[in-house]
Amino acid sequence: MNTMRLWVILSLCLCFQAASADQQTQRTDSNADTATGAQSLHVIMQKNPGCGCCDIWADHLRKHGFTVDVTGNPRIYELKEKAGIPQSLYSCHTAEVGGYFIEGHVPAKDILALLRLKPGNVRGLTVPGMPLGSPGMEHPRPQSFDTIAVGTDGAAHVFASHEAGEDFSADSD
Repeated sequence: MNTMRLWVILSLCLCFQAASADQQTQRTDSNADTATGAQSLHVIMQKNPGCGCCDIWADHLRKHGFTVDVTGNPRIYELKEKAGIPQSLYSCHTAEVGGYFIEGHVPAKDILALLRLKPGNVRGLTVPGMPLGSPGMEHPRPQSFDTIAVGTDGAAHVFASHEAGEDFSADSD
């Protein structure tokens, strides 16, 4: 074998090795992204003890791929205050996911949008009160409602609007 052929074969071997290593790195990065995504779908919810609609909301999230840990907390208002949720935007439960607070009956699709967008100027989302027809508050006479984003500066703005009777089932996304 002449020297030129040997160099060509050696070069090809090195190229294949480099390509293989690059593909392995891409697979590892992809797995890390998947793990991060799965981790960001873990919700920790605290609720008024005995609140049934909170548990129904947790089931709504589970149908959309979230894992949810639920704890009854008789001192939940202290948690809301510490999270920086304006009192006028309170509801019956407070959750945390991906570094954001989620207050009340926020639809899963709004939480998924928040986690996808990752706005740095937002502390969390809230659906104030307990509007009829929101996830966990199913009712034959549903109401329209807004999901409100609370900024890091404390200002609130509409993140998403929902029409009365909107379908929040996992099949409707």
